[in-house]
Formats: sequence, C-alpha cells, structure tokens
Amino acid sequence: MNLVLDSTVVGVLCHPRHPEHAALSRWLSAMQQDPWPGSQGVRVFLPEVVDYELRRKLLHLAFRAGVETHPGITRLDTLGTLLSYLPLTTTTMRLAATLWAQARASGRPTAPNEALDSDAILAAQSLGVGGTVITDNVRHLSQFGPAARWQDVAVPAPPRRRRR
Repeated sequence: MNLVLDSTVVGVLCHPRHPEHAALSRWLSAMQQDPWPGSQGVRVFLPEVVDYELRRKLLHLAFRAGVETHPGITRLDTLGTLLSYLPLTTTTMRLAATLWAQARASGRPTAPNEALDSDAILAAQSLGVGGTVITDNVRHLSQFGPAARWQDVAVPAPPRRRRR
C-alpha cells in the first residue's frame, strides 16, 4: 500500500503542539512498521509539492517574525529523511495539467483559474506511485483518484496463522 501525504497532514506532523500531532505520529509510525516478515508493508511518501507548500508557509512566518528559519522546517527536513521523498517529474506535471483541465471542463475545479492548483499536482504524484492521498480534503482530491483521511486508514494487521 502506498500512502501520499497532503500538506494538511504534514503540517500537523511539523507542529508538535497541534491537537492531532501525537495520534497522527503514532499512526504514521505504525504504518511504517513491517507488519510481518517478508511482507511488502506500507510505503509513505512526502511529495515534493507538499514540501514546497509547507516550506514556503513556514519561511514566510519566519521572515515576518524577522528570523531566518522556523522550527517546523527542521521537522519537515526530518520527515524528508524518514519518509520516501517523491520528487516532481515532467511526467507528473503533464499529468497534473491534464487533471487540472479535466476538473475545469467538468465544472469541478479545486482552485481558482489563475492558481497553480497544487491539488492537481499532488494527485498526479499520487497516481504515479499508485497511491492514496492522505488528506483532510477528501472531497477535492477524490475526484482525481483514491483519497482518505488518515483516521480512516487502518494499520495493516499481520495474517492469521493457520491452526494445525
């Protein structure tokens, strides 16, 4: 199973005083543990577009406060080493452009026309790895592919042993 984290989820992970931080951190740790020897387990991705979205916000907060960095950036960098980093590619961006155009043609845009629409880019990144986007915005992202809230994704259980 491949899980691709949205910026709202990564934002909670980068904010240790957020009310959901501890529960989300426990869920993420459990997801990343190999449930049984030889299994494929779960792969959790930090998409580059999410890193960009969150990093720019944290830098903006730091610059407004008159400092060069924000503690959340250190936590974001750490997540980048703990999770599978999912870089942007030309293939991803071309798929994102198609998703953006299809959403508008069907009357279901996820952002204003002049916006870059990171939801379409995130969806394209997730589709590229056959993943499910883990988000608080299931309604927008599910029009592109699988999307779920982290609370609704159960940690895989090991297979039952047969009794002899």
